[in-house]
Amino acid sequence: MKQIYFDNAATTPMHDAVIERMVKTMQLQYGNPSSTHSVGRSAKSLLETARKTIASYFNVQASEIVFTSGGTEADNLILRSAVRDLGVAEIITSKLEHHAVLHTVEHLQKEYGIVISYVKLLDNGAIDMADLERLLQSPNKKLVSLMHVNNEIGNILDLNKVAAICKANGALFHSDTVQSVGHYALDLSIVPIDFLAASAHKFHGPKGVGFAFIRKSSGIKSSIFGGEQERGYRAGTESIHNIVGMEEALKLSYTDLENNRAQIQELKTYFIDQLKSLSPNMLFNGNCEHPDLSTYTLINVCLPVAPNKGGMLHFQLDLNGIACSKGSACQSGSNQNSHVLSEILNAEDLLKPSVRFSFSSLNTKDEVDYVIGVLKEFVEN
Repeated sequence: MKQIYFDNAATTPMHDAVIERMVKTMQLQYGNPSSTHSVGRSAKSLLETARKTIASYFNVQASEIVFTSGGTEADNLILRSAVRDLGVAEIITSKLEHHAVLHTVEHLQKEYGIVISYVKLLDNGAIDMADLERLLQSPNKKLVSLMHVNNEIGNILDLNKVAAICKANGALFHSDTVQSVGHYALDLSIVPIDFLAASAHKFHGPKGVGFAFIRKSSGIKSSIFGGEQERGYRAGTESIHNIVGMEEALKLSYTDLENNRAQIQELKTYFIDQLKSLSPNMLFNGNCEHPDLSTYTLINVCLPVAPNKGGMLHFQLDLNGIACSKGSACQSGSNQNSHVLSEILNAEDLLKPSVRFSFSSLNTKDEVDYVIGVLKEFVEN
C-alpha cells in the first residue's frame, strides 16, 4: 500500500546522517561524561562540542543551553522554577498553547496559588497585542508564555514585538519554540527572550532529547535532583548519542534552511490551491492560508462535509496510507474537540472534520496529488 507521511508537525523521520552519527557514537563513545578517565573525557568533549554548536546557531553562550528529554521537560523546568525560585506570581499565556504549557501552569496555580491570565485572541487565533499590554499593567511579578509557531494552526507570533512589550513592562518572556527551531533562524542576542524550549524530533533528529535556552543569570534552578550534570540545572547522566544526533540534525536543518523553506513553501502553496479547487467552501483554520502569517510547514483545513460524515474521514485517509492529524475531534474515538480549534471556530464549523497536514523537504507534489484524489472522492461522495 502507498504510504504518504504528512504528519511532520507530530514528528519527523530522522535523516540518515543523524542515524549514522548516533550509531557511531553508541559504538565508540560509550563513556559517562562525568567520569574523569580518558573514556569519560572523550564523551564529555562530544557533549560540550554539541552544546557549543547548538548555541552558535542562536548566537548565545554555550552555558545557556541545557539539554533535556525534549520540549515538554524544558517547558516544565522553566515554568516551575520561575514560580518556585524567581517569585513569579502571575503567568500570562493563551488558550492556544501546547498542553506542556497549559497543564503546567494549571498545576502551578493549584500548587502555589499563582494567577493565570489568558490573553485575548483575534478571530484568526492571533494574539491581541493590546490586551497583552493591558494584562502586563498588573503589579504582580509576571512571566509571559506564548509559543512561536502554533502546532495545530501554524500561526506565527512576532517574537520581537512580544519580547519588547515584556521588557518594557518588566516581565519575563518564555516561548515554546518546538515547532520553529530548525525551521526558522533565531538570533537570541537580538531578541530579548528569557527562555525557550526545543525538541530534536521536530527537525529530523531523535526522540527523547531537546534543550532549554535559559538566559544567563536568570536564577532558574533544577527540578530534577541528583548529580550536578548540566551545571546543576538537570541531574542525570546525559544521553550522548541523542545529543550528538540532535546536533547533527540541527546542522543539517540550518545548512540548507532557505532551500528547504522554499521547497516546502512551494509544496504548501500547491496543496492549498488544489484544496481550493475541490470546493469554494474550503475553510483554512487560523492564518495557515497566509504565507506571511503562518509557518510554511503545515496547513489545517476544515472540509465542507456533513458532520455525520466527518467521523469517517480519518479512517478513509488511513485506509489509503495517508498519515496526518485530526484538527477537530468530534469524530470517531474521541469526545473532545481540539482545544485550539474550539477557541477559534464557530459551533457549526467545529462539527465539521478538520485535518492538519504538515510537511518536510522529503514530501513531493505527487504525494499531494494522491492526497487530493482521496479527498476529492471523499468530499464528492
